[in-house]
Amino acid sequence: SENNNNSADTDPHGAPSPPTWRRPISSTRTYFTELSGFFSWKFLSWLAIDQCFISGGSLALVTTLSLPLFKELGIGAARQQLYMSMILSPFAMKPFIGVASDLFPIRGYNKKYFALYSILIGLLGCSVLLGLYHSGAAEMAVLQGEDATQRLADIIVVCFTAVVYEAAALDILGEGKYAELMRDHPESGSSIISFKFGCAMLGSLVTTIFVGPLSDAGHFHVLFWITLVLSLMPLYPTLAGWIPERLRTFQEPGMVKLCKGCLYDQGSFQEKKMPFIVITLCGLSAPMLAAVTTYADLAIGLVSAAVLLITFLVSTYYIFPRTFFRVFLSIVILYMASVSIGSALGYYYTASEECVPNGPNFSYTYYVTVTGIVGSVVNFSAVILYEKFLSTWRFRPVLIVTIVIGSLASIVDLIIIMRWNVAIGIPDTVLFLLGNAVFENCVMTLQAIPFSAIFAKMAPPGMESAVFAYTVGIANFCGMVSSLLGSGVIQWSGMVTVGDTCDFKALPTLIVIFQMMVPILVGIPAVFLIPNVLQTEQLIDWEKEGWSEDNSAVAQPSEQGNGTNNFNADSLHDR
Repeated sequence: SENNNNSADTDPHGAPSPPTWRRPISSTRTYFTELSGFFSWKFLSWLAIDQCFISGGSLALVTTLSLPLFKELGIGAARQQLYMSMILSPFAMKPFIGVASDLFPIRGYNKKYFALYSILIGLLGCSVLLGLYHSGAAEMAVLQGEDATQRLADIIVVCFTAVVYEAAALDILGEGKYAELMRDHPESGSSIISFKFGCAMLGSLVTTIFVGPLSDAGHFHVLFWITLVLSLMPLYPTLAGWIPERLRTFQEPGMVKLCKGCLYDQGSFQEKKMPFIVITLCGLSAPMLAAVTTYADLAIGLVSAAVLLITFLVSTYYIFPRTFFRVFLSIVILYMASVSIGSALGYYYTASEECVPNGPNFSYTYYVTVTGIVGSVVNFSAVILYEKFLSTWRFRPVLIVTIVIGSLASIVDLIIIMRWNVAIGIPDTVLFLLGNAVFENCVMTLQAIPFSAIFAKMAPPGMESAVFAYTVGIANFCGMVSSLLGSGVIQWSGMVTVGDTCDFKALPTLIVIFQMMVPILVGIPAVFLIPNVLQTEQLIDWEKEGWSEDNSAVAQPSEQGNGTNNFNADSLHDR
């Protein structure tokens, strides 16, 4: 009887099946038992803490808080979106962080001390924010005028970036084993990705409960205290070694002792020198580009971004196999096709009656907390829905369906802005809740899971951590560029998003072009560059492509040093 139950709860392709409503207790137990067959319980605990308290906690709090905080300072939507590009740039730094942790073990460990340093950086950012708001410096800056407010906003951006760096670093420091185990055990499917998303959504659900009301009340200092506590949560698990690693020594072949406590894996670097250089440059270019675009000139930043993307594409074409390049090109196109105008939408929905007469005029309690809670519940359901029904699909149809549905979801925004819902008697709060919180949140989750699986399956033997970081970093880099482009679109459209004389007339046109037409017309053709394989199959046949373990013999010790057995893995956070 027990065997029959296990068989019924196991995916036909071997991947752990999600809990079902028919047998919630037994199916949940079976799911975690099968999941722990690929990933140790200690690692799963570390991953859950990281995702709940960092990705779903401090990171979600900072990204959500940016709208009311910068709006309170009188920062417009275009400028706020530039700030968000800078704040989220550490996610595009993942390639650099991944390569550095692989090549420079600290006190014998590739991940442990890089993780600890990132936690300290996050804590420093929180401490500065608390100092600003408890000393009264923030209130004084607002009273002193625009220049002082601008300086305050710049300091807040740096502090938020430090908090986000902690989240990005903790994600990337686990990706090597994650990719390695998905390559060695493709039958695991996307189970660990669903687990990660579920934990992040749980943390996000709790976070959104208090962000909205505290923002409406102006209690930003309380939110910074909460961020500080959340940033501390991974400290003990990381110190205790819950990220499994093998102690590295300078006696290993190719290992060089740089100084006391720091080693250099020269052998790995020499074996794959060009990929490591390209991957490192990719990671370093993101924050520099974000800084130039935010604080110098947007046009110069966009031109620089185009040159960098072409450089990365050409380098990838010559370094990696053709199948890898086609998937890589598809990722670049798909992420660039999603031009973000989210800041303009956020400013419109939360605008005052003076700014947008007879508009939605949502409070932060509704816009952030109510819709956030509903969205988190929907996201949980979307994860289970994906694992139950879509995880056995091939990559192409999954991506095409989610692209089409995601584009159609923007119709809700268009209806509200054009006030068509009011004409037929549907309140803004009802339509927005059903549309944005339910429809769009579900689509975002359904899109994120297959992309995460693709990133993991692109990692070649011998360079799992570095190449995984490269693909994720490029995706985040392209997302950052699309956000910068969206900021330019908002700015060049002539919209006025703050003050008492707002102008959102161009917003419906931007929604139709950049959120509905471009993703379908550009994104769907790009999907066909990805091999049409099942998600439980290998995406790239590395032996057929001429890239084998033997070709990475020197690089392999660095990857093997990330764990002690075949049941340890790490996570990817794609945002």
